[in-house]
Formats: sequence, C-alpha cells, structure tokens
Amino acid sequence: QVQLVESGGDLVQAGGSLRLSCAASGSIGIFSTNTMDWYRQAPGKQRELVAVIFRGGSTVYADSVKGRFTISRDNAKNTVYLQMSSLKPEDTAVYYCNALINGRNYWGQGTQVTVSS
Repeated sequence: QVQLVESGGDLVQAGGSLRLSCAASGSIGIFSTNTMDWYRQAPGKQRELVAVIFRGGSTVYADSVKGRFTISRDNAKNTVYLQMSSLKPEDTAVYYCNALINGRNYWGQGTQVTVSS
C-alpha cells in the first residue's frame, strides 16, 4: 500500500503564492528513486500534468506554469513540493500528487487551489 497525502491548497488572490506538499508513506521503496508528479483538474476539464521531478532531480513543466511553479523534493521526508507563484485565476483546480512506484501509478486525494481575480 502506498499513501499520498497532499496539503497546502487554499483560496488566494491573483498574483499570490502557495506551496503544496505531498507526503508519501507505505510501500514506497526508496523514495528518491521514484518519479513524482503534480497534476491538476479544473471543473469540466481533463486532468493535466503540471510538473514532474525525476529520480535524479531533473524537472519538466507544463508550458502554462513554466517560470511560475517549481517542483522539488525532500527525500529525507518522503515529500514532494509544488511552489506556485504569480498565481492566475486559470490555475484554479484540484491539484493531485502522483507517484510512479515499481511501474504503478498512485494518486493522492487532491487539494483545492482557488485563485480569485
């Protein structure tokens, strides 16, 4: 069993910042070797990839968040973060943490981010 618990979602004004956290526990193996992702899903839209961090620390971002969001990980705490700045109303969504562990995808329950204009 793998558990992913997201936190940090909130209501924020446009231009503001938030930091999301995703704590992993259970049968995660060596956390530093796992690829970790953040996805988001806005109402009426498909879930989309926001950012990825690979085992070596390299990262990939969706074009819509490049330069504004930063994904990072603390392997000692089995936690991945998403630092979000210059938030826009279109960033409003439920943000999900995803882990690829031994070839399987695991999801957290999601955390709501709402950006008001």
